[in-house]
Amino acid sequence: MPLHVTKKALFVVIFTFGLFISSAASQTSQDDAYKAEKQAAFDLYRADHKLEALPTFEALALKNPTDREVLVALGACLVAHSAILQDKDAAGRELLRARDILLRAKELGSTSTLMLNLLDTLQGVSSSGQVKYSDIPEADQAFRDAEAAFVKNDYPEAIKFYTKALDLDPKNAHAALFIGDSYFAAKDYSNAGEWYERASQLDPNNETAYRYYADMLTKNGEMEKARTKAIQAVVADPYNAIPWRGLQQWANANHIQLNRVVVKTPASVEQKDEKNITITLGSGQKDDAGAAWMVYGMIKATWHTEEFKKHFPDEKEYRHSLAEESAALNGAADLASGNGKKKSSKPPKDPDLALLWKLQQAGMIEPYILLSAADQGIARDYGAYREKNRSKLEEYMSTFVVPPAPPKK
Repeated sequence: MPLHVTKKALFVVIFTFGLFISSAASQTSQDDAYKAEKQAAFDLYRADHKLEALPTFEALALKNPTDREVLVALGACLVAHSAILQDKDAAGRELLRARDILLRAKELGSTSTLMLNLLDTLQGVSSSGQVKYSDIPEADQAFRDAEAAFVKNDYPEAIKFYTKALDLDPKNAHAALFIGDSYFAAKDYSNAGEWYERASQLDPNNETAYRYYADMLTKNGEMEKARTKAIQAVVADPYNAIPWRGLQQWANANHIQLNRVVVKTPASVEQKDEKNITITLGSGQKDDAGAAWMVYGMIKATWHTEEFKKHFPDEKEYRHSLAEESAALNGAADLASGNGKKKSSKPPKDPDLALLWKLQQAGMIEPYILLSAADQGIARDYGAYREKNRSKLEEYMSTFVVPPAPPKK
């Protein structure tokens, strides 16, 4: 479960709700009174008066329980309201109710970034709904006091209590992160950026600090720096959908498309037991391409029978690994580019081999596997690779996945 469910969800609300309400359409014909009431609630919400907007959204949801916009806003406001409840059980029940309402919006067809991020954040909430901010009781209470102040828009008070939490729990990256949030909400962008940087230094593998910083920079028109931070968020936690949505928001703000990098591998390996392995090559492969993909399949077959045990002696069961996929893709690329002879300076004609050749030339086959072609087995190798190759992973994203930021007009 995320350490700091409530505040993380609130910040997602701050940054994504404008996108949601501008892109979603009303689902029912509504009378003028309902429309006026709904508009007033959204005006309060956009002005960061979520607690004041909550009763109106409650009433609107009773009048029209199929209005997806209202349900998502109500869920977000309930998350905010949970922050001011000092009774942990009551706060937990509020979070669980928010999750149920957001799930209802999803069932009704909502696909908003706001709703998806909130649900991803809340999915790890325990059956009691309680959230623990720190293992140090005094720091945990300081977090709760800060949360209550933040929701009431008392940002100096929030900064005071978040700072107290950090003093009591100096390695708690969330405390630094939410100091940054508070400065951002107070429109002190310089201090916000400094605290986002500090949070990412305390926990470089937590995507939130990079993503929040990227969102702030995007809103301020600093697109190139925002691009870097959005990429760093994905590299920090690539198997979490939230940082990818953040990167997509950056792309949307710049009216560009992210590149989908896919090498289609037509050879497959099926293992019945240690001695019975079948390599299947897809139809339509020309001789040169077919030979390269057959090498790919043969290398994978040796990993099923021998190589996995050699490389992972402490693992009792075979799994698909980064080492296996890298060896197989490099083997196919080697054959396609010259088979041990003088390497060709031109890419192969087969489009998938051409992309693979380009990745190999750039030294990016492993980052490609981890960030664009990973499965559950390969994902287990990510942490160790990131520890030694973070800059290479960022370079792959910058070179192959994320187009440059458009020049300022």
